[in-house]
Amino acid sequence: MSSSSPLIVICGATATGKSDLAIALAQKLGAEIINADSMQVYQGMDIGTAKLTHEERAGIPHHLLDIHPVNLDMTVAKYQEIARAEVDRLRAANIPAIIVGGTGLYIKSILDDLNFPDTDPIIRQRITDEAEEIGNEAIHARLATLDPVAALAIPFENVRRVIRALEVIEITGQPYTTNLPRKDSTRYPDAIQIGLAMDREALGDRINARVDRMWELGFVDEVEELINHGILEAKTAQAAIGYAQIIAMKHGSISEEEAREDTKRATRQYVRRQETWFSRDERITWLSAHSTTPARTDAALASIIQR
Repeated sequence: MSSSSPLIVICGATATGKSDLAIALAQKLGAEIINADSMQVYQGMDIGTAKLTHEERAGIPHHLLDIHPVNLDMTVAKYQEIARAEVDRLRAANIPAIIVGGTGLYIKSILDDLNFPDTDPIIRQRITDEAEEIGNEAIHARLATLDPVAALAIPFENVRRVIRALEVIEITGQPYTTNLPRKDSTRYPDAIQIGLAMDREALGDRINARVDRMWELGFVDEVEELINHGILEAKTAQAAIGYAQIIAMKHGSISEEEAREDTKRATRQYVRRQETWFSRDERITWLSAHSTTPARTDAALASIIQR
């Protein structure tokens, strides 16, 4: 599906400045922004997901934020449906759309023709029982063997999605994802993908500062409030980085300092998975996240004009 109105994707690892670039581009292009962060779809998960405040959104309309309660699991299939509808609505109105986020599978679900088969309760239950018996890391290792790309996208803490991926593999006999989409399977062939990259040491410093700032902003209080709103009733939201650590702290499994440090460690691990995932997509034009936002904006605009 093509349109005269640009469709732009801003992707890359956590803490590389994707939101700032998306805002700057939206201001230049008169665009609206579509969230592609799998945890920012949840209501109330604000501090720990670095969700922009209303003031930080600078008057730019943002879509697919705060659309799902934390006590229910969002699926990739559901996200695909509502995100594509939002893209199509904006483009039909000749409004440029900017998809921004670090969840590679969510971005891929918009751009490429991924099909999500129905569940098989017998297979699902058997895999669930196996996961409970051998543990999250072992069941994730099985996924890594059968579909390394899916394993990169799904952390072992999110056992529900690991189980779903293994279920799909067993039902279809095919990988949950493919390394690179076929050109004829791309829904939006005119999409312009821009990635932000930063060296590992600098990014690690930014992650540490970001997590410390989250604690200062009241991250622990946010999780306590979400517990009251049912975050423990579903699997996905409570497995989010930072949230899982604070929940463990609340259960007495670790100290608060351990929760903070483990959040930093888990974020660095997640960044490595993000970098590997996005590096496989040759459609992405990479920009340095070390440059200033105006410089990145100019470089991104140049890429858009060239396309």
